[in-house]
Amino acid sequence: MPSVKVPEVDILTADHDRHNLAYIDKVAASGRINDEAATYLRRLYADGMSCYREVFHILGKCFGAPKTAVTEYDSETDLPVNKPIKIIDINPLSSYLVNHRLDADPMRNQFFTSGAAHKIDLSVSSIVTVIVGSQKNVERALDKVTGKYYRFFTEDVILAVTRAMSDIYDEKYIEKIIKKIQTRFSEKYVTDAAEEVISVLGPSDDKLVVKIVRELDKVKKPHLYLNDVWRVKCLFDLIPQARTFIERLRDIMPERIISVRDKFYDIGNPRNYRDSKIIVNIGTPDSVIPMEIICQVRTFFEFERKTHDYYAMLRERPDAKNLKIEQDAAELMENGIIQYNMVICRCLDDLFDRMGWNILYSRGGDVSLFEGFPRECKLYYPQPMLEKIFTKLDAAVKNEIFHITHSSSKLDMTQEIAIFRFMARFILCAAMPRARAGKNIPGDRLSVRLFNFIMNEVYRYYNTSK
Repeated sequence: MPSVKVPEVDILTADHDRHNLAYIDKVAASGRINDEAATYLRRLYADGMSCYREVFHILGKCFGAPKTAVTEYDSETDLPVNKPIKIIDINPLSSYLVNHRLDADPMRNQFFTSGAAHKIDLSVSSIVTVIVGSQKNVERALDKVTGKYYRFFTEDVILAVTRAMSDIYDEKYIEKIIKKIQTRFSEKYVTDAAEEVISVLGPSDDKLVVKIVRELDKVKKPHLYLNDVWRVKCLFDLIPQARTFIERLRDIMPERIISVRDKFYDIGNPRNYRDSKIIVNIGTPDSVIPMEIICQVRTFFEFERKTHDYYAMLRERPDAKNLKIEQDAAELMENGIIQYNMVICRCLDDLFDRMGWNILYSRGGDVSLFEGFPRECKLYYPQPMLEKIFTKLDAAVKNEIFHITHSSSKLDMTQEIAIFRFMARFILCAAMPRARAGKNIPGDRLSVRLFNFIMNEVYRYYNTSK
């Protein structure tokens, strides 16, 4: 019976798996990590090709077939390589880039501008650029688990112990205990925080022990921070498209979603960074293997790339942190937010230009063609803020601060308010709020004035509710 030839890519990946597992065993034997962390890492690195196929499965379920050729991607420069590759040649050792179409895109065919000779230019597309990263280097993963993530873990343990003891002991005694814990945790790699802390405390009151154990049970173990051994980045034109994708993931495979973190609206982080992150299980319910999916808007990604070198260096050398560079990077990100928001203003221009025949037209029962657009989303601003903004907007429309001058028919006040509320909902769904005052979009067009009005109210709400 003839033997079946094993594909070369499978052989290459299997050899790489053996190297990774041997390295994990070596590090565990040296005492740099303990058995619990080693077991977790072996699970993530045991079968690279199976994990990669599962990545394909999830992307295929969400996006369908690619719309363009698959090309290699250089993760060091964050740039595609002009070298098409076959699906059969894709493996966990290299990154690739491919474009998909987001079906059921809430913005699809909505935004276009008509130029000379009625030439149509799309302002916003349904194309999603998907960058599938290679398997994270095992040495780098170990550096994170024993470095940055272990530091997070130790800091959280200290905070938990301090909370538990603060009602019983004075500050000096707690400081003494904290120093002992820091020494113990620096002497060996610890994941069972409760056992080590109780050992440091010695004979103690039972109530205090129970309180400390309860607090420490909430602390995330260092190896569980490692969610990006398998990772994907999706670039969208607009935030509502990213949210459509996230909600589709939730609908299609709710049992696989580990966590969702939405930072598109986050004005509090010092880096001024905006994206959304989903952690999905590509393993089984009993043997979880996390995959990180980053959702970002295309405009902002171009600005993020300019800070790549600094933050890559910082991962290798945390002591090289530079406040001036971080401030400059945050300012650069703010410029990225402004550029993205200018795209939203162009979309508003298009909506205002077409409102006469598209928004106001109804098909019986006063149901607008735009009913349900933009799509309501679970990831949204708090309701009290929305109510405040709409109340102020209604007053501004009644006082003719905002007024429609080019509709196809005369509008009454109820219709004008409905139109501006519609536009406000689109801004709130699609725009990125700014982190600093005085960053208005320049211009005096109706779309720009409305945009700045809404974003100023968002900024005011978050700064007065602190």
